[in-house]
Amino acid sequence: LEGPALPILHALQAEFGYVPKAAIPLMAKALNRSRAEIHGVVSFYHDFRSAPAGKTVVKVCRAEACQAMGGREAANFLLASLGTDWGETTKDGQVTVEPVYCLGLCATAPAALVNDKPFGRLDGLALIEAVAEEAAAREAGA
Repeated sequence: LEGPALPILHALQAEFGYVPKAAIPLMAKALNRSRAEIHGVVSFYHDFRSAPAGKTVVKVCRAEACQAMGGREAANFLLASLGTDWGETTKDGQVTVEPVYCLGLCATAPAALVNDKPFGRLDGLALIEAVAEEAAAREAGA
């Protein structure tokens, strides 16, 4: 989709933390595009959310190096502990878990970003501790 669609979507994401569903038909009309085209762009790019993220966002690397070093097990432990799945937010709205496909931290695999702070050499417990640590830091700073 050419033109201003991506910059508009990025601006919406920056302003609201997600792309509100109500914005889709407005954008479509303003850009003379179909709602399906705009929705397609939102759903294609992983950085766009259609709902607000939790206060703590965990991006867990799912690339081969991290998987080979136990990343799958660490992620599964985290997901089970939170009672959520990939791309979902916990019922209390506190934590969102997102898959990413390389953080460039292969030397410290398995790795994750928690609120954009890198953590490496993670097992399940270390990943949960990183989430708890960052959530507490965010609360203390809020």
